[in-house]
Amino acid sequence: INKDDIKTAPAQAPAAAPAPAAAPAAPAAAGDKVVKSPMPGTILDVKVTAGQAVKAGDLLMVLEAMKMENEILAAADGTVAAVNVTKGATVETGTVLCTMA
Repeated sequence: INKDDIKTAPAQAPAAAPAPAAAPAAPAAAGDKVVKSPMPGTILDVKVTAGQAVKAGDLLMVLEAMKMENEILAAADGTVAAVNVTKGATVETGTVLCTMA
């Protein structure tokens, strides 16, 4: 084993981990509430449509992550302004799922 190899190996390890790419954000009008994905996964079902009124706690969509189904719920009362994902879509953490007015 060469001493130079031992010294350089740890310095190279942090450089190998790329920084996560920022998810493209959909433009939201002033006053809109943006619902973002809390984790990477696949959208199993979308339960709302644009223009639909929802109450706090209503189920907006189901996100599968690590073989578990996670319910994405409305944080507050409002109207769904836009749905930005479809069933079967793969999303990253921070991906805009829908906007609410």
